[in-house]
Amino acid sequence: MSKRSIIPAGTGKPLAPFVPGSMADGVLYVSGTLPFDKDNNVVHVGDATAQTRHVLEIIKGVVEAAGGTLDDVTFNMIMIRDWADYAQVNEVYAEYFAGEKPARYCIQCGLVKPDALIEIASIAHIG
Repeated sequence: MSKRSIIPAGTGKPLAPFVPGSMADGVLYVSGTLPFDKDNNVVHVGDATAQTRHVLEIIKGVVEAAGGTLDDVTFNMIMIRDWADYAQVNEVYAEYFAGEKPARYCIQCGLVKPDALIEIASIAHIG
């Protein structure tokens, strides 16, 4: 099995020992992505719509750095802090996955920083 790390240009240092993406045999695994700037500060505090858009833009960048597009995403794991944000998350999510939708799940849980409202991890098949 061949494996390589996917680290888009401009990516900040992660909070823990991981890389933004890992590609193995044509499958890209995108790490859990939070609404952080390159210094690991939460952006758009209190705004689930803007945080979701920020997270999906980061994921899009990882997928593109691996040579794919969001159309290659086959599965998303979504974690939200509060079910009250679910409709906002889905509204933005539908913009990014306008065609055939990937499989997914969504759970409510605590996230690594209290101001983070969403985290998404993805799997894409590229090539």
